[in-house]
Amino acid sequence: MKRFFALFWFVAVAAGAAQKVDIVITRGTVLTMAGPNIANGGVAIDKGKIVAVGDVSGYHGTTTIDAHGNAVLPGFVNTHTHVPMVLFRGIADDRDLMDWLTHFIFPAEAKNVTADFVKWGTRLAAAEMIQSGTTTFTDMYYFESEVAAEAKRAGLRGVVGETLIDFPAPDNKTWDAAVAYIRNFVKQWQGDPMITPALAPHSPYLVSREHLQETRQLANELHAPILIHVAETKAELQQVAEKQNGMSPGMYLDSIAFLGHDVVAAHDVWLTPEEIRIFAQKRVGAAHCPESNMMLASGMAPVADMLAAGVNVGLGTDGPAGSNNNLDMLEEMASAARLQKIRMMDPKALSARKVLEMATIGGARVLGMEQKIGTLEPGKRADVIIVNLQQAKTQPVYAVESAIVYAASGSSVITTICDGKILMRDRKVLTVDVPAAIAKAKKYRDQVLRSLQ
Repeated sequence: MKRFFALFWFVAVAAGAAQKVDIVITRGTVLTMAGPNIANGGVAIDKGKIVAVGDVSGYHGTTTIDAHGNAVLPGFVNTHTHVPMVLFRGIADDRDLMDWLTHFIFPAEAKNVTADFVKWGTRLAAAEMIQSGTTTFTDMYYFESEVAAEAKRAGLRGVVGETLIDFPAPDNKTWDAAVAYIRNFVKQWQGDPMITPALAPHSPYLVSREHLQETRQLANELHAPILIHVAETKAELQQVAEKQNGMSPGMYLDSIAFLGHDVVAAHDVWLTPEEIRIFAQKRVGAAHCPESNMMLASGMAPVADMLAAGVNVGLGTDGPAGSNNNLDMLEEMASAARLQKIRMMDPKALSARKVLEMATIGGARVLGMEQKIGTLEPGKRADVIIVNLQQAKTQPVYAVESAIVYAASGSSVITTICDGKILMRDRKVLTVDVPAAIAKAKKYRDQVLRSLQ
């Protein structure tokens, strides 16, 4: 009996010696994205921050998650999307960009997009992103304060840009109204730990020179980033050249002093070598959207050239309606790697490890958040996911990066943590009422169909 109590005392003292933290993840293959992978490692999380990576035996978690046989890595960073457009998913596929925008999306938005539409669209999108491992997303849409509120409610990190465009939008019917909205929007959300408000002029062909220059001045004044579509299609090149003395979109934006380190340029399919050099020099972030570029037959972005030139390049899904139809960053990674191999006719053009970097720390660099997220390191915010590698489709595992990028999918993500909060565990989403969001989406589908009759 004395030996039993002595053993009990020893175990209790040993347990008491461990540092108490909120969450401890154990026994996983940890891809820190800041150095070599760690076999049979873990991550300790407390008060929203990572406090230890690798050996976590000295930590005792209020919650312990066993990741044995699975991959532990940073949450994905989606550098370009339009999340409320999930409610238009499948409305008009297999069309080029201008046909899709002009004849389907713009009319459907004019008749259906309200603050409530955006709220429920973001709620459904948040569930999809959580289920597929995205913890940070970059959005361009309307009623963007609703997007911000829903992202925060779901526990996601968001760079959310209110769209500026030179025709009446669903939320703001004039340019001056949109500018007034943005001033209030930035004031409301600036400084929030999870939300970064941004300005989102649609593109060089749908926003005038005067308004682009005003946007630049406004961004400087408000200290807010800029999100914009650039060089997405050949049609865009032609439109810009006709209006701007033969200049290409990137050169035109540079000529009006628009570009800078606070600009995230989406697509960049038709950048010239000179524009790539300027992007690198001006530290413009590039959001590569391979599945959108393929689905709309926009072309193949010179990603390998941009990376070689020193441009920060992240991955984006684009909007989940007609230009992609999902928000799955794992699919995006596989497509990005394969598309560059074809473009360069070189199977080594973009490796599994490199696209994982683009989806994590690369995306963080594009958004200027690399000191905060993108890698698993002590002191960074705890945006962590666990990917199931025990499925038939991922076994056997020879190289964990290959298993994640080329074999897994969004449904392989089993746990999603953002800022130290568990958003999904064992595939159960904890911060969004998924059935309610799906039911509402079906009602909106019926409304949209009626509006287009």
